[in-house]
Amino acid sequence: MAHNRDTNAPGDLQEHLARLEERGLLTRIQRAIDKDSELHPLMRWQFQGGLPEEDRRAFLFTDVHDAKGRAYDIPVTVGALAASPAIYAAGLGVEVSDIGDVWVRAMEKPIKAEEVASGACQEIVLTGEDLTRPGGGMAALPVPVSTPGFDAAPYLTATLVVTKDPENGVQNMGTYRGMLKAQDRLGVRMASRLGGAGGYLHWLKYKERGEKMPVAIVVGCAPAVLFTGPQKLAIDVDELDVAGGLIGRPVQTVRCKTVDLMVPADAEIVIEGEIATDYLEPEGPFGESHGHVALEDFNMSMKVTAITMRKKPVFISIVSQVTPSESSVLKKVAYEPLFFNHLKKVLNVKGIKRVVMHEPLTNIRKVIFLQFDRSAPQTEVWRGLQGAASLQAQCGKVVIAVSDDIDPNNADAIFWSIAYRSNITTDVHVTPYRSGGHGPKSGGKTADGTLMIDATLKGNMPPLALPAERYMTRAKEIWEELQLPRITPQSPWHGYELGDWDGLWTSFADRAVAGDWEENGRQTETRQRGGMKPETPARDIEREGSR
Repeated sequence: MAHNRDTNAPGDLQEHLARLEERGLLTRIQRAIDKDSELHPLMRWQFQGGLPEEDRRAFLFTDVHDAKGRAYDIPVTVGALAASPAIYAAGLGVEVSDIGDVWVRAMEKPIKAEEVASGACQEIVLTGEDLTRPGGGMAALPVPVSTPGFDAAPYLTATLVVTKDPENGVQNMGTYRGMLKAQDRLGVRMASRLGGAGGYLHWLKYKERGEKMPVAIVVGCAPAVLFTGPQKLAIDVDELDVAGGLIGRPVQTVRCKTVDLMVPADAEIVIEGEIATDYLEPEGPFGESHGHVALEDFNMSMKVTAITMRKKPVFISIVSQVTPSESSVLKKVAYEPLFFNHLKKVLNVKGIKRVVMHEPLTNIRKVIFLQFDRSAPQTEVWRGLQGAASLQAQCGKVVIAVSDDIDPNNADAIFWSIAYRSNITTDVHVTPYRSGGHGPKSGGKTADGTLMIDATLKGNMPPLALPAERYMTRAKEIWEELQLPRITPQSPWHGYELGDWDGLWTSFADRAVAGDWEENGRQTETRQRGGMKPETPARDIEREGSR
């Protein structure tokens, strides 16, 4: 169907894939690939192989089979949502720098979805015996095993799981995993912890009413719609309306065939069904986004009542598990501007410049860095630390504030800042009684705490002892001219002033690089004096002498 859009966001997944390919952000894998043991490990090397973020690509697998040799006529894409921030931005039709503004606007000005009579997602409708015949139902979909060697089954991962509040009719869409159990049965995990899944809150209401919960799992649609799934929105906000705000026009929806729910009309595949509320079924193990394998839990059991799809759909999966991953990029690029907006506009914290959520291994939720302007009062730094630690129950176990010369993405620079700019007695605060949040369930169940560290500059310091920027830049040009191995500058990669410096010393440094060091020696010779011990600061003595 045609898309008359007010923004440049792709209208469906296949349009998005075509754009990625045009921009060199998609790689076609045309050799035969086993979805059960090869597909995700191949994609995983983009994150574990030391590739720079900008070199990651979406993969489109066009020759997919399973461990038993069955071939599928549905291609599989992985990394197409957020293998990199550039891919995520392409899904919104914006530049990476504009992602935060687009999200804030979408939540402030959602656009109500509009129902249409028919959609591409229902070109093929499978019900009844189509779901249970040999090789039919869920077995007909090329669902990959995400963590070969640990996962108990193929899993749906890039999902929008649609449920509806039975009291007010407001829909919720969340990204929850789905474990293949039978051709017409899935295990569905919806987080029940504090700050967890909206779908779980709906399930509680259906359980109280003694009713099954209608559910629809969308696998593949316009990226802007899929992006709302991992986002933590208010329970009474319909993600389809926020998705409309993201793309600047109403999301067109169709009514499901066997349940009373609305789904995006341009979806690739929709799995309809009902979730029991009077019993649960063991689900897992599965490699989770917190970086550990989630062991067996009793979770929801879904009876599949229909599978609808396009005539030529694309199946989508995401790389999750140990971070960095596609899952963490999905959250990071949206969460960071939301936290920044909360601190700057809601709490009006003075001097806040940036919020960075630590991604490698810790999966963005646990460790947050706040970057402040050097002029920010210490009271504002602490307001920012407390605001970031308390915004979401799952985020901010460790919150560290740094000054604006520190790159929050460089852990070494963070440690440097803690080591030299924080007083462990006065600049570190621990508060008890925090929710354990997202993480493995092994070990104790005691309440956690929050660690806040003010590692900002508290006063002037001498320059960072690296060659000044102009000399490092010139040396890099020579390096490249000599065709030495490729280097990726890690901040800080040049020296800079930190407030404690004098023009006299600048003149000394300028003479040194000009070869005129002897003139510096002649000048210091005139300042010789006795009556003190070595390592006495020159300016302390000379200030006293000038009084």
